Amino acid sequence: MTQHSLQLLYGNIDIYLFDQLLKGRYDHCRKVIDVGCGGGRNLVYFLNNGFEVYGVDPDPAAINTVRFLSESLAPDNPLMNFSVTAAEDMSFDAGYFDLVICSAVLHFAKNEMHFKEMLMKAWEVLKPGGYFFARLASDIGLEDRVVHLGNGKYLLPDGTTRFLVSEEMLLAYTAEINGYLYEPIKTTNVQNLRCMTTWCLQKL
Repeated sequence: MTQHSLQLLYGNIDIYLFDQLLKGRYDHCRKVIDVGCGGGRNLVYFLNNGFEVYGVDPDPAAINTVRFLSESLAPDNPLMNFSVTAAEDMSFDAGYFDLVICSAVLHFAKNEMHFKEMLMKAWEVLKPGGYFFARLASDIGLEDRVVHLGNGKYLLPDGTTRFLVSEEMLLAYTAEINGYLYEPIKTTNVQNLRCMTTWCLQKL
């Protein structure tokens, strides 16, 4: 299979989400939502393979882009499934989705209360037995290189400001929301400039 063929099948997908697809983790999921979907880079596979696909993002331009993507790849997937909505303001029924994707979103929390609001809403709309996939910035491996600015916000060596989680924090939230780590917590250190952590939970 050529690189072009892979691009058509999967798009510019997060490599750690791709890993879960290769493992067949989400084969039995049908309803999928990308919380903070942007232009839909993580939704190409799902649109190509008959999933019922949803997305929310506070940016109207992003929602216009993902609607165009959906219309191109899966004309039967309703465009109303994509809405200009912040993560914490989603209004779906509890337990509506089999899979919730939340990639590079939670680290934009204003403080821990905002982080928890986004997390709890994403968890609420996930059905029991469903899967939660998140990637977010953390201090894991960078503890002595980040500067705490207050309210859980940190200045990273790359010059950006993010809300950062620690391993202890992720484990505490996993226990609090009654989740199960279906993959160990994995962290990628990008040349000591930032660290991105993959947090994969199943709802018990």
